[in-house]
Amino acid sequence: MRLETGFYELAPAVFTDYKAPMEWLDKIPTGLLIAAAILMALAPFSPEPHLVEKYRMFMAGNLRKPLDIFDVFWHLLPSALLALKLFRSA
Repeated sequence: MRLETGFYELAPAVFTDYKAPMEWLDKIPTGLLIAAAILMALAPFSPEPHLVEKYRMFMAGNLRKPLDIFDVFWHLLPSALLALKLFRSA
């Protein structure tokens, strides 16, 4: 006995509304993401931002500790979310 129902009929919401998984990003105001991206990219403000410090460590070949790598991703997360939001709205 062959099942006549197709896979797409069993899960229509998943395949007809491809923006559904990212709707939470659309709800975040762009201004808030811009402020968060600038703040996290420049934090801490003294003696130098973490991203500058981590970039120097990367160029010297010293960016090896998992905490340092996590710190880079943590400080770049708002910028990545902002880029994704702008890409989706274009």
